[in-house]
Amino acid sequence: MRQAMKVMFDVVKVFILFVGCTLLFYFAILWVNEEYQNYHRYDKPTGESVEEVSGMHGSVANNWMDRVIFFYENGE
Repeated sequence: MRQAMKVMFDVVKVFILFVGCTLLFYFAILWVNEEYQNYHRYDKPTGESVEEVSGMHGSVANNWMDRVIFFYENGE
């Protein structure tokens, strides 16, 4: 009988530990979500920002072969 009570006590301890860690993880995810919910990545920049119209400068003709070579060289 004492052995069965010890096993049940260990099961309850593991269950409480599992529930505690699950709740901790859940509230951590909620906190991270709340932090980044008001973060606007795609707002227009403010201040003195410069818009880059083209990645290729100079008098290079914009044909498809030049664009493919530019892509493989720069990854853009």
